[in-house]
This record gives sequence, C-alpha cells and structure tokens, in this order.
Amino acid sequence: MELLHLRYFVAVAEELNFSAAARRLHMATSPLSRQIRNLERELGHQLFDRDTHHVTLTPAGTALVPLAQEMLEQANSLQWRLNEAVRPRLTTVFLGMPDGVHPLLRARVNALTERVHERFELKRWPGSTSALVTAVHEGKLALTLARLPVSDPALDQLHVMSEQLGALMPADQFAGQDSVSLTELTDLPYVEPPKELRPAYFDLLDRELREHGIKKRINLSESDTGYRGVYEVVSSGMGFSISIFDPESPMRGYQVEGIAALPFTDFHPHLDTALLWRRDRAEGGDLGELIEAAREVFTDRPIHT
Repeated sequence: MELLHLRYFVAVAEELNFSAAARRLHMATSPLSRQIRNLERELGHQLFDRDTHHVTLTPAGTALVPLAQEMLEQANSLQWRLNEAVRPRLTTVFLGMPDGVHPLLRARVNALTERVHERFELKRWPGSTSALVTAVHEGKLALTLARLPVSDPALDQLHVMSEQLGALMPADQFAGQDSVSLTELTDLPYVEPPKELRPAYFDLLDRELREHGIKKRINLSESDTGYRGVYEVVSSGMGFSISIFDPESPMRGYQVEGIAALPFTDFHPHLDTALLWRRDRAEGGDLGELIEAAREVFTDRPIHT
C-alpha cells in the first residue's frame, strides 16, 4: 500500500463520487476505480458500496477515513517536522533597556532582533542603568544599553548615541526666550532627577552646575514622584531641571504644561549611551555570535541628536 492509495481513497470518501474525485485528482475515472479495488484487495475489506447512481462508505470505509487522513497529514508535515528537528534551538537572551531609550536606538534593537532571530530569541528587560549593568556583570542579561559613564573592567562597551541636554524651564518666567545661559539660573534651584533613577552622568553634571554657581537643590524621591515629579516642580515655577533636548526622546513624554525646553548658550551637556556586554562571553564565548551581530548593527555609526 502506498500513500497514493490513501490519497485516492480520501478523495473518493469526501466526494462520494468517482468522477468528481477523479477530476479533483486530475486523473481518469477508470484508473481511480482500479486503484481503489487494489486497496480493498490489499486491506481485505470492501470500502465502498457502489451502484450506477450512488457511492457510499461501508463500515470499514468509514473507519478508515480518519486513519487515512491522519497518515496523510503526517506525511504532508514531514518536511516541516524535519526542518524543525534539524534547526538549531533558539536561545532566549535578554537585552537591558534603561528609561527613555531614543526611537533611533530602538530601531537598531529591532534590527538586531531580526538579524539573530534564527539563533536567538532576544527579549528586552527594563531597569536603571546601574541595575542593568549589574545584571550583565552577573550574567543575567546578555547585553544592555546603558548611560555612560560605566566603569566595570569585566565589560566591553560600544558608544552608540550622544544626546544633547537642555534646560527645562518654567515657561512663564522665560517667555519669549529661545535659549538660556547658566548665569540666568543662579537664583533658581536645580531640581535633581530621583537618585534611584538618574544615571551616573547626572552626578558629574551636578558638580559642574555647582562649579558654575548653581548651588540650590530640590531633591525628589522615586517612590514619591519619579521623573514626572521633576516636571511638576519645574512647571510650578520652583526650579529648573536638565533633560534630553530632542523632542523625539521618550523622556519628553513626561513633560507637562508650563514648561519650556531651551538649549544652553554657555553650557554643552550631552548624555552618552553605550551597548555593554561581558568580555568573556564575546568572541569564543557563549554569546560570540550575538555580540558580533550587535557590533555590526550598532557600529553603523554613533547617533548624535
């Protein structure tokens, strides 16, 4: 018995008409009838009751239908099952994503996901830069985007983006201005981002502001406010803050009414972002293929906004 016999049988069983089944199979009726008789002889059971006007299934034919259909389905899926059996298994890995990752970087993460999809299932994991860097060091994450500076001798880093920072000002106090200088801000407190969320760069930024005469501070707690609290304090006129200037940045999504985002005339802060991985997992390590692909995707050129 061959699979063709089962295909012929199922066609006749579904059509209950030899001529219709023959048309469906692109063959003549006479050889189809002959093949069905050969199958009945081999199985030792009559499968159809035939007369000049009707074709019906016998009890044996009725019992054979689901069995034949199952065997044909298995045969039809053989190529797919074989491909699945020999295809390398996907390894699930995680890439850290700090707050406010720019859409251009997200596009490169998407490109990396597509590049390695036959070998790795790349999932994103949120967190603060410090938590994400620690997770990469401990092997919990394969890679992470992180706000610089990061100092961990076990990690390699690839600079991927530099974003201009600007001043977030109470709009009514600086109406009509398209820029601002630090000397105009010496009487306003600096509203610091929550310590639990802010990158290490903002500690360096705080020292620079003090050196330029910005001494007053308003400190906020993540548990009370998060980033949105900074915008609320600024919009109420109690101080100013510093954030990413690019209107395409997700960080601008926290902004509320009553705030103006202005570039500095005498100060040029930038927030740099890098891609980090553990050095011993790269070339020759378990993530060598993934990290090589990440290098290619992210080194197209660093992004500046």
